[in-house]
Amino acid sequence: MSAFDTPGPGRTTCSQARAETSAAVQPLCAAAPRRLARRLSEDAMLVADELVSNALRHGDGMTRFSACVHDRDLVIRVRDRSARLPGDQPHDPTRPGGFGWFMIQHLSHHVSIDRHDDGKTITAVLSGVRPKEEEPARS
Repeated sequence: MSAFDTPGPGRTTCSQARAETSAAVQPLCAAAPRRLARRLSEDAMLVADELVSNALRHGDGMTRFSACVHDRDLVIRVRDRSARLPGDQPHDPTRPGGFGWFMIQHLSHHVSIDRHDDGKTITAVLSGVRPKEEEPARS
């Protein structure tokens, strides 16, 4: 059972979310060439970190988190208490940050938002890698 299946007062922390993401991405990385495995792992950690920090910073707190493998994709879900939808921030060189939502969308194969009476769930799907026998031949 993942943290996403367990509602209630025991909220997932940032470090727990990182550990769950790392554990979920390992099977995909094990089947991938080293270069792709490293990129997938790094992308997964960036997306998970941004989703969690956005839920904490802009979403009135994270209430649930999950990271799991479905087929050959990594699915990361974060639920928060705010109905406010994320959006791109205009670039302001005097203010740090503002690139998180853009980065999530860029690194993910698919991003969706489901609204609930008590907030929203953002789902990011990172494309996994093909098994080695399906990798294109190098020239």
